[in-house]
Order: sequence, then structure tokens, then C-alpha cells
Amino acid sequence: MELDPILKASSVAVVGASRSETKRGFQAIRTLVEERYEGAIYPVNPKETSVLGFRCYPSVSAIDDPVDLALITTPAKTIPAILEDCGKKGVHGAVIVAGGFGETGAEGRALEEEMVRTARENRIRLVGPNTSGMMNLTSNLNLVGLRDAPRGDIALLTQSGNMALTLITEAKLKSLKGFSYYVGVGNEADIKFHEYLAFFRDDPGTRAILMYVEGLRHGRDFLNEAYHTTGSKPIVLLKSGRSSTGKRSAGSHTGALAGMSEVAKGAFERAGIIVIEKSDELFPAAETLSSLPPVKNNRVAILADGGGHATIASDLLTDLGLEIPVLGDKTRARLKEILPAAASVSNPVDVAGGTDADPSVFARCAGIILKDPAVGGLLIVGLFGGYGIRFAESLSLMEEDASHQMGKMVRKRGKPIVVHSLYSSARPHSLHLLRYYGIPVYDSLDVACKCTGVLAEYGTFLGSYHPKAKFTMNWGAKTRRQGEEIIEKARSEGRSALLEHESKRLLGLHGVPVPPEHLAGSAEEAVSFASQAGGPVALKVVSPRILHKTDAGGVLLGLTGEAEVRDGYDRIVANAGAHAGPDADIRGVLVSPMAGGGVEVIVGTKEDDQFGPIIMFGLGGVLVEILRDVSFRVLPVSPAAAKKMIREIKSYPVLSGTRGRPPCDEKALRRLLLSCSEVIESYPAILEMDLNPVIVHENGASVVDARILLKP
Repeated sequence: MELDPILKASSVAVVGASRSETKRGFQAIRTLVEERYEGAIYPVNPKETSVLGFRCYPSVSAIDDPVDLALITTPAKTIPAILEDCGKKGVHGAVIVAGGFGETGAEGRALEEEMVRTARENRIRLVGPNTSGMMNLTSNLNLVGLRDAPRGDIALLTQSGNMALTLITEAKLKSLKGFSYYVGVGNEADIKFHEYLAFFRDDPGTRAILMYVEGLRHGRDFLNEAYHTTGSKPIVLLKSGRSSTGKRSAGSHTGALAGMSEVAKGAFERAGIIVIEKSDELFPAAETLSSLPPVKNNRVAILADGGGHATIASDLLTDLGLEIPVLGDKTRARLKEILPAAASVSNPVDVAGGTDADPSVFARCAGIILKDPAVGGLLIVGLFGGYGIRFAESLSLMEEDASHQMGKMVRKRGKPIVVHSLYSSARPHSLHLLRYYGIPVYDSLDVACKCTGVLAEYGTFLGSYHPKAKFTMNWGAKTRRQGEEIIEKARSEGRSALLEHESKRLLGLHGVPVPPEHLAGSAEEAVSFASQAGGPVALKVVSPRILHKTDAGGVLLGLTGEAEVRDGYDRIVANAGAHAGPDADIRGVLVSPMAGGGVEVIVGTKEDDQFGPIIMFGLGGVLVEILRDVSFRVLPVSPAAAKKMIREIKSYPVLSGTRGRPPCDEKALRRLLLSCSEVIESYPAILEMDLNPVIVHENGASVVDARILLKP
């Protein structure tokens, strides 16, 4: 693979090597030696002859033997010249530690562009800049300087050295898990996040990928690669920058657009990424997913030695969307055989003191519960691991025996067990044994429940995974010539927006339900068209100078009879002229029948800076501004995604029928979303589309107003 010579480098040149212990050029060499790096080390500094016993070279090109990778620790302005020299040697990659590039402003961006251009001319791939470095813990290639990082099967990608240190320290102190690789992605100037994902997807030593992201430069490429990865390996991601202050902080660090918008969250989840919003849940989620099989049916059981913990766990898991099924008759009967009469055996299972004298009963209960076909996983909460501390030391051996049994049970049944223990920080041997078998243990009930939740979330995703699905736009595949002509006409007139009737005509070409309407050039034509409608009509001004027709007095609703229509036409033309002045460019008045009753919704599309074309759905009219109850998806959407978009808004009960009202036509809504997705794919010239309101009836739907903006 292209990144192999970098992430698996067999030789490293340290540019900026130093004798000073406080300098990165000294620390890097010292760590490589102490960690027993298997490859060759070449210090580079024209002012030194040797560093830590290694011959020091005046330049990379002066090194006698081949060099895979250069760690460059010198200031930002020196980088382009050093890369030129690396190119002469045929170096494959460089890790750029220095900041002072795109994250600092225009001058830094110019320097970053020069650096990338120089690297490409010399066929050098770049990690960073503005990075803490990288580690391959399999070959002991440690270019971070962090000692004794725990080794394991989790690949770590972050844009923060402090977050990397936090996660590595947490693993070292609280877990038996560790890392296969660490890469400080930095500004992502050259090698992008999605390229690292491709490497780790194919790496046999990596079972899960853990990410802290501040900004993405190639969002859609990332989603495509992530989706291909999550089919075989879980990705756990914390995206910072949700608040305006957080965005400023993240942007100043990476120089890329930042922010955890609802668009990003929805896009990540569609790609199968486990999105984490609390930093203390980040490593535990990755630890759990890299250690245990997923929950395949979204159903879990709770085994507790106290009612309080069981109740809280039930609430937390329910909030996370998991089901807590009643256990089967056979399961309950077998539990009653080994537990006191006071025990609750439905779910949660409360042992009611049944483990006080023999905590190995936990393992017997777990075995019975996991045999239940309705149960996909088990959460144990309470004192396990602490019976030997709390009651009698002799109970410790029983707990250790239970740990052995449960560890083997997970492997045999293929169902996960997660443990919450009040005694986790006491580090009893029984809990160490659980971790040895890959069963994670947490002292926080919230974290334990979250980890159970991510196992279910990932299992649900795998259950619906389709390898051929992708986030690629099939531009122009279903273009209609008439639609192109509508856009070409607007372009020829210098317009950046289609007129309402043009927008609806284009939408109608792709099956969007638009009402029959006519453009009247006179009051007489308006009266004639209205008479054909067979009922009340709406009149709307059509002018390229007036986008917000209501503000201009250019909309009248529910008009009946010749007099009302004629008077309405004249009023609209007069209002529009007064609003826009002599250059109003009034093309006519649109006459359309009033739509029937139903629920108003909005469908819109736009270009997202990170992910490209996206679609939005929610309640329409004035409610969209007040409630902000909307859902987003990256285009194109599938039928399943359209269905989920509709059902995940909080106001979905309004659509499904409440208080005796009939349900709206959800199938018509799904068809509308799919048609809008098709329209955007068909015409790359469209920048933004706004269908508001759309009235969804008991049968069918009607697009009452539509606006399409074109790209410059």
C-alpha cells in the first residue's frame, strides 16, 4: 500500500537532531533507541557530528543508505527546502512537526501550499503539519517521544496531541487494551483521514479505529472510505467544535472547516461510525467494540445485585434506544432454581442477596440469561469484583472462578458481557481476569451503559450493511433535456435563481407532485385560468427581482369568483411594482388551485462545505423556524434512508396521525425525498432547493411553493 513505507518505515532520518534533551530532535532518537526500534536511525544536523552515538549527517541526501521516512523537527519556513533535499534521496514520506501553516492565516496557508507542492513534485507524502508525530507500536517506530505506550489492536487517529496523551494514559491505567498505531493527523495538508482508514482497514493487527476529529478537508471521500471500513472494523469518533467557541478553537488548530453539525452527525452515523459526544466515553467505546461481539438484535438483559443500579441502568439503556425484553419462561424458571424467592427474574434480574455467600452465582445466572434467544447481550451492574473486599476475602476465589466462566461464555455464545463494578478502582484480580478475556469493566454506570449501547448500535448497522452502497453522486445520470433548457434559459438571462413556475416544471419532470398552474399575463387570463380550477385559487407574483413574494404583497390565497381574481391580479401587480420599483420585471401572476388539507412539511437541499450536497426534511411553514425539528442526510438517499429521515423527527406523531386525525401519506413523502435526490444528481448546476411548504395529505402530497438557486 502507498502508506506502508511511511507507517511501516524501516529507516528514519531525524532532521533537526540535537544533543539538547529538551529538543524534539533529541527526544525522538532517544525514544527510538529505548523502544528498540527495529529499523535504521539517521540523525541529520549540519552542526553536529553525532547524536546519542549515531553518526550525524549534514543533509538527508548525504545519507549513504536508503531512507523511508523523515521526521522533520525544524521550523515551518525551513520545510520546503528540506523536502527538496529529501526528494533527491528518494524519501517516501515526511512527518512535519512544526506549526505555523494553514492554521495561522493567509501567510501560513501560502507556506502550506508551497510545502505540499514541493512534496508532490518530489513524490513525498506528508503526515501533518502541526502534528505530535506517529507511532507504529508493532515495529516500535515511535516518533512521538511518549514512553511505554500500551500495545494492542486499536488504531488511534487524532488532531490533538493532548487528546492522544489522554487516551493513551487512560488505556495504560484502566485497561489491558492498547494501540497498534497512533497518527497525529494535524492539518491534514497531504495525507487525509480517509487514506489512513484504508490503511487500517487492511491492517491485520488493527481491530478498531479510534478518532478525535476537529476538521475534515474531504468529507465525502471520508464517508465512502469509512463505510467500506465499518463493514469489517468499527470506527469510534469524537468530533469537536459543536459550539461557536469550539469551532473557533478547532479552526485555529487545524485550519480546516470545523464543527459537529447535525449534518455531520447524520453522515457519520449513516457510514456506520459510532459517534461519541463525551470524551470520557471515547476510549471505553473503542475498547468494548474491539473486544466483544456486537449485540445483534438490539436486546439486552441486566443482571444486578441491587435494585437501584438495575433501575438506573434500565433507564439509561432505554434512553439509548435499546430494548430490555422480558425473559422467556424457561429462563425465568431456571433462574428461580438458583436464586432466593425474593429475587426478580423478569429483566432486569435482581439476585436479591443470592450472590452474597457465593458470587460465582453471577456466572451461573449469566449462562442461563445468555441462552435466552431474546437476549443479545448482558450488562452486569453492582458489586461484582468487590465481594472479597466488602464481605470476606474467601469470596475472592469464587469471583475469580466466575470471571473465568464468563470469559469463556462470551467466546462460546458469541454474545457480549459488559460489567459495571463499584470496585473497579480497587483492581481486584477477578476484574483483571474479566479484562484478560476481553470483558470490559467500568466504575461508571453511565459509561458501562453507553458501551452496551454502542455494541447494539454497531450490531444494528452490520445487520443492514450493504457492501455496494456508497456516497458517490451519479451526476447527470437522469437529466431531462427540458430541465437543462430551463436552467440554460435562466443562465442566458443572467439569473441565479429559477422562477417559481420554472422550478416546479423542472421538479415535475422527475415525478415531484406539483399542482397544475398557469402563468397569467393579464387579469383576463387570470380569470380564465381560475375558472378552470373548479374552486378557490392562489395568485402569486412571478418576478426575478422578488424572491420573497409574501414580503412584497405578491401572494393572495383562497380567491373565488371573477371579481376577486381580477381585483387580486391588479393588487399583486401594483404591490410588486411598489416593492421592486420600475425594474420589477414582472413576468406575470401564477394561478394555481388551493391545495387540500394536510400537514405542512419542508424539503430542502444545499451544498455543505464538508460533505457536498445534502437534503433536509422537517415540519414546514413557520414551524420550521420555531421548532427546528429537522433531519439531514448526505445525498444521494436510499429508500431506507428516506424512511428513517421522516421517522426520526420529534414531530413524527403529527404525520402518523394523532387525536383522531388520519395519518399522512408517508409513502408519498418518501417518493418526494427520492425524487429531490434525483433532481440534485441530475443537474450539477443547482446550488440550493427549497420546497416549503409541501402539504402532505392523507393520500398524496402537493408542493405549494418551490425555489431553486443556481451555482455561480
